[in-house]
Amino acid sequence: MSFEIRPEWSLKRRKGEAVSLPLLLQLLTAIRDDGSISRAAANAKLSYRHAWGLLRDFEREFSAPLLDKSRGRGTTLTPLAEKLIWADKRLAARLTPILESFASELEAILTSEPSTLRITASHGFAVDALIRQLNLHHIPVEINYRSSLEGVAALSHDECELAGFHVPVGEFRHAAEPYLKWLVPGEHTLIHLACRTQGLFIAKGNPKNIQGLQDLQRADLRFVNRQTGSGTKILLELLLAKAQISTKKITDYDSAEFTHSAVAAFVASNMADVGFGVETAARRFDLDFIPLASENYIFACKSSALKLSLLKSVSNIMQSVAFRHAVDALAGYDGSQSGELVSFEETFAVKPE
Repeated sequence: MSFEIRPEWSLKRRKGEAVSLPLLLQLLTAIRDDGSISRAAANAKLSYRHAWGLLRDFEREFSAPLLDKSRGRGTTLTPLAEKLIWADKRLAARLTPILESFASELEAILTSEPSTLRITASHGFAVDALIRQLNLHHIPVEINYRSSLEGVAALSHDECELAGFHVPVGEFRHAAEPYLKWLVPGEHTLIHLACRTQGLFIAKGNPKNIQGLQDLQRADLRFVNRQTGSGTKILLELLLAKAQISTKKITDYDSAEFTHSAVAAFVASNMADVGFGVETAARRFDLDFIPLASENYIFACKSSALKLSLLKSVSNIMQSVAFRHAVDALAGYDGSQSGELVSFEETFAVKPE
């Protein structure tokens, strides 16, 4: 048994009635892709008449057109319709990880599986890929997306079996030293999940001619950031400090989105000109990407738990060809070392006392 909770929004009429928007958004997306109302209606499994009626109803609600029909161009969307689609994408990007956590907790409560794998982790695309593989192997999972530091703290308090966090590769590895408050060599074991690339998200074709971090100081650029405490924002601030760039010179630096996808959706919907995050999110929103840094995504577990059949199964899945291929298929990810044990010294560049 598994549960899924999806974000859905509706239009509240003046009389207090609420009209659900998903069907309209599905229809508008199909029209944008196909350039034809009839084909879009067929894809949405609606009659042509029903589709037209739905469009007209919402045009009356918004007091504005949703479609633009012109000879030789077919049917295109108006700016309002495009904004509706992008608002929905931003909603899904922002809320999906939270709802996945709620669904996972609900499943654990209602099914009472005796061998549920509890994971507390920083959200990432390789983690999503692992969850899918675990589900295919019928391993019950309770996933709770938190910050990297909160994840290792949860492991220390026996609130999970696996804690996921990311560590910069190279000169910035010292930024991960706070994790050592919760992780102890011998008592804990580190498992490599993936290597991933972080960098700048910019509009397709780079219309603003953004070349790198120095451009973030330009007055004509709007920036969208991650939330305070996220490993991604910490990495960005290390890069900015090295480049001697003051965050005070970056427009909208105090903005906050809670996932890489939400940042990408913000840029793709022209609400910002540039963001920072993992390459996968940029590619999924058809953005250009400027790579700036690499990170290792690591799982920590209690060393004693590696002897349990549940963790052995997870380790085997992470080392499988199928999972490594799934990680490699993610833009900017490398799964060649997935499932391998790594040392504290290799991960943190220090020898804990």
